[in-house]
Amino acid sequence: MLRDLWRPLRLSRASGMFLFFSLVKFHPDISRLQLFSSSMDYKIRLWDLQSSKCIALLESHYSAVTCLAFSADRETLVSSGRDKICTVWDLNTRAVKRTVPVYESVESVILLPEGVDFLPLGVKKSGLHFLTAGSKGILQVWNASTATCVYSQPLPRHQDACEEEASEHSLVHCALVPVKDEVVTVNAEHNIVFYDARTLQFRKQFAGYNGEVLDVRFLGPGDSHIVVATNSPQLKVFELVTSDCQILYGHTDTVLALDVFRKGTLFVSCSKDKSFRVWRMKKNGQVVCVAQGLGHANGVGAISCSRMKESFVVTVSQDCTIKVWNLPESLSAKAKAAGSESLRPRLTEKAHDKDINSVAVSPNDRLMATGSQDKTAKLWASHDCSLMGVFSGHKRGVWCVQFSPVDQVLATSSADGSVKIWGLQDFSCLKVPHGVVLIPRD
Repeated sequence: MLRDLWRPLRLSRASGMFLFFSLVKFHPDISRLQLFSSSMDYKIRLWDLQSSKCIALLESHYSAVTCLAFSADRETLVSSGRDKICTVWDLNTRAVKRTVPVYESVESVILLPEGVDFLPLGVKKSGLHFLTAGSKGILQVWNASTATCVYSQPLPRHQDACEEEASEHSLVHCALVPVKDEVVTVNAEHNIVFYDARTLQFRKQFAGYNGEVLDVRFLGPGDSHIVVATNSPQLKVFELVTSDCQILYGHTDTVLALDVFRKGTLFVSCSKDKSFRVWRMKKNGQVVCVAQGLGHANGVGAISCSRMKESFVVTVSQDCTIKVWNLPESLSAKAKAAGSESLRPRLTEKAHDKDINSVAVSPNDRLMATGSQDKTAKLWASHDCSLMGVFSGHKRGVWCVQFSPVDQVLATSSADGSVKIWGLQDFSCLKVPHGVVLIPRD
């Protein structure tokens, strides 16, 4: 019988018209053997599966129809579209009962079940209520009989209040999970978010597409979380046991590097937006931004924390400078949060002649090392940013520098395909490990 459903498509082709069906849904009353469809001509068609003929044409929308939802009594249909309206249909008469302007492109509609307490969502009387998800990136509840919005989710801080067109925050799908008493949404960035169905309060989130991963660090007590920098302005913090994800907003351009202080609850990030940020994980696992540093003339490409105490941060940039930033005691875990603080550099020094790719702080916090595109690595005193020595010998840019945790040596890696071990006393090359196969980096 389903195979016969393709007959209308063949007839349409023969008449010179081709219909692309973007959505199909069976009539909730299975005894009727009917199928609803929407096509690119913005019309909803009702097909009789026994005769394979279109028996009704529902016209109301002026843009693509994105969702069809049926009431529990099987007598009402709600359709949504990108024309920023939802239409309530009487399935018996196949006529429009009401048109509800929702002021956003809607991708998904859920009809709230009858007999359930949705008072926190503004549902005070019985009757048809439905939930919409679309370009604004929030869930809204509507009264079908009055065509009014009775509840709207608060707009996240990072989201523009005037944002109505499609963006990375837009919701592309939502569904009701009655067994879990949850509403599940999917946004344009492929993140899956779970809400309490009766209050629409956030429960948990799974991150979908990450793109290119630029840096990752363990975080939290017992390395319970990881923080990930992807090819994006947002950071993602994953709880390893549950895979629950927090998305951290603040940077306005791609985050390039991360580092974590020894205790694991305070960490830093740097970005192409010429800034770095300090983040703190609370006891409940929530991560908040507690400070921001501005001062570089170009993107901040690398960052390193002090190792013994949460006392300072070192940043390097494409502006060829190294900056040392002191952290105030108010950023400690014991201090009460008072919003995000603005930081100023304590020391600034022009360190190299070309872009600086890497920076590291020694285990005792007394030394700093930098690696640059000028083919050198340099050693600095952290208290006054004075130059102590230069490591020369690489034939191409130095991409990474690291202090040994057990010996007074520095390791460097370069785009020339080599790794070198240097002594901190005389700045000579002590060893070039053999058997290391590296692909030269441009």
